[in-house]
Amino acid sequence: MRDQYDFSQGKRGAVIPSPGKTRITIMLDDDILEYFRARAEARGTGYQTMINAALRATVASASGQDVEPLTVAKLREVLREELRAA
Repeated sequence: MRDQYDFSQGKRGAVIPSPGKTRITIMLDDDILEYFRARAEARGTGYQTMINAALRATVASASGQDVEPLTVAKLREVLREELRAA
């Protein structure tokens, strides 16, 4: 089976770049990483997405915006309220 594949011209990395995002390396404490991974697994989302949301909330709070990120649960709640009102 290995003879069927030729990866000699292959390149590592994402096939499609993510606009507005930059790949970095960051060192996090083990307990912080475990917390976000466990929370992400329970919610069925990615831990990096959750870390990004936490950082975004901190930046928003520091700049006086206090904007809560839109989650699937919050979106469902708003839609249910709007449908009941209609």
